[in-house]
Amino acid sequence: MSNKRQLTTASIPYALSSLAFPMLFGIMSIFSVSMADTYFVSKLGKDALAAISFTFPVTLTVLSLSIGLSAGAASMVSRTLGRGDRDEAKVIATDAMLLALAFVLFLSVLGYVLSEFLFDALGAKGHILKMSVAYMEVWFLSMPFLTVPMVASGIIRASGDGFWPSLIMILASLLNIVFTPMFIFGWGIVPDMHIEGAAWGTFVARGFSLLFALYLLLFRKKLLALSVRSYRHVKSAWLTIAKIGVPAAFGNATNPMGITAVTAIIASLSHESVAAFGVATRLEAFAVIPMLALSSAIGPVSGQNWGAQQYGRVRSALTLSFSVCFVWAMFVSFIFFVFGDPLVSIFSSDQKISKEAQRYLYIVPLSVWGYGVVIIASGAFNALGHSLTGLMFYLIRTVVFYVPLSWFASLYFKIDGVFYAIALSNVFAGLGVASLSLHYLKKLTKDVPASSTTHLQ
Repeated sequence: MSNKRQLTTASIPYALSSLAFPMLFGIMSIFSVSMADTYFVSKLGKDALAAISFTFPVTLTVLSLSIGLSAGAASMVSRTLGRGDRDEAKVIATDAMLLALAFVLFLSVLGYVLSEFLFDALGAKGHILKMSVAYMEVWFLSMPFLTVPMVASGIIRASGDGFWPSLIMILASLLNIVFTPMFIFGWGIVPDMHIEGAAWGTFVARGFSLLFALYLLLFRKKLLALSVRSYRHVKSAWLTIAKIGVPAAFGNATNPMGITAVTAIIASLSHESVAAFGVATRLEAFAVIPMLALSSAIGPVSGQNWGAQQYGRVRSALTLSFSVCFVWAMFVSFIFFVFGDPLVSIFSSDQKISKEAQRYLYIVPLSVWGYGVVIIASGAFNALGHSLTGLMFYLIRTVVFYVPLSWFASLYFKIDGVFYAIALSNVFAGLGVASLSLHYLKKLTKDVPASSTTHLQ
């Protein structure tokens, strides 16, 4: 690898962009699947659209838990590679893959068994409840095909390569978009599966991504060992990964858990409002992709530079990423202000749903820079091995601001008030987390031994 491409020697803008740009397209393809599923399911009627809107917070929670596990593995691998110990990185990667498999099998069974109870608690009733459960039972079965490739991709990205993880995402997304309408509406010998068809399309696409990810990790990157160490060594590695991964997982899960809580709050107003919220948050999720790409890039850059004791580069990467978030939020809010109406109409022809979704897109996107600051700061501290700090950043946004303000607004100001509350929570959290993250980073570098200060420049 040339010096220009090494995360510890290349310029900070290049180091971030070399990882973020490939991930931009990969994450875009993942979110396009959610939008495609929403589009195809909307053709089944507004009840089906409401049903899949109830599932969105749950699927995003599981996705976030998987991302957290991936972050734990990537944190250890990136810092180990930054120290120049590739053999140890290979051992850590293997142990992480085994942990991912064990974790996801347990979670898959648990989710399948509790599906009906979960969506009933969220407020889905009657026919909508049955459709939500039918979709999620299949979705939970496909979970091993989601989490294991995600952890594999995180390990590959930790090595400084953003291209192949992005390609895995794009492949899975294209296959999903092909298979989903086939299974929903039926084609040839494939029967009409209604809303469950969207989940079966995801199932098949994820199976291919699992095989591709394992091939890359084993043969191309050579970061997977065929032999397994003793139980004592594996257990020790699992505990170390979990120490980082569990807080990171819960940190990543706090946002969708917050969305789940706000969905339940909005459900007390009307099912049309739930559908509108689901449509708007899907469009918003697509719009924050560049910030998500930056959050995936900040981890390897921070981890490898921390392992190489290049501490000043970590701070530079963090401040640059915060600035990019603000500029992007201004741009995307303008896009939604101009094109919000036609974008919403793609997913719903219901007048009330469309108007409420449009109002969300006029109010909230201007504040999404604050959410970007939270996920980037958390990603950086996860990579440094300080995932409890990363978790705290998420809790500030979700538990301190997002849910309480939304609940209060729903009592006195109805649906528009909830939208303004969400915007305020982003702003307050963004300002607070930006200040705290830079303060904590300064404190960490002060604790570094004097012999390491030459690396701060």
